[in-house]
Amino acid sequence: MIVYSAIANAGTVLVVGDSLSAGYGLQPGQGWVELLQQRLQQHRPSYRVINASISGDTTAGGLSRIEGHLAEYQPDILLLELGANDGLRGLPLGMMKQNLNTIVKRAKTIKVAVVLIGMQMPPNYGRRYTERFYQVYKEVAAEQQLALVPFLLDGVVLDPELMQRDNLHPNASAQARLLENVWTVLEPLL
Repeated sequence: MIVYSAIANAGTVLVVGDSLSAGYGLQPGQGWVELLQQRLQQHRPSYRVINASISGDTTAGGLSRIEGHLAEYQPDILLLELGANDGLRGLPLGMMKQNLNTIVKRAKTIKVAVVLIGMQMPPNYGRRYTERFYQVYKEVAAEQQLALVPFLLDGVVLDPELMQRDNLHPNASAQARLLENVWTVLEPLL
């Protein structure tokens, strides 16, 4: 668990995600979550960011930990960036949707604002699966009345200069774009 600021009585932004938020393949300080903390220090210094992201995490993993995170950190805002690994593993989309809905409901029960961060699957998973996968985020956001970042990797994933060699993870040069994708939805909630 990484806490980027420790201001007393600060607002708290909790990030629960996978490798895309955990900074996989990046040096410390390069990931979009760390860039978010830097931006908040400039524009909203009363906020702190807690990164509870784990590489390889799924919605089921996030669900198993969410109550503990909510109790420990008492966030004002939850940035929920999970599902990519569910999709890459071909897990049932109904279960992914149920897990996301349950995480959101638990956060909303204690009046935490939630921003859902969407993902897309590579086309080799088939048109039906990739379209349905993308729709899950839209459905959860609509049903739960959430702010939605439609696609975290928008403007990044199709540019090989912004991707690591595995073509799954953005490199350090892409992190500012990821931050902008999130910031435009997050800023009005601060």
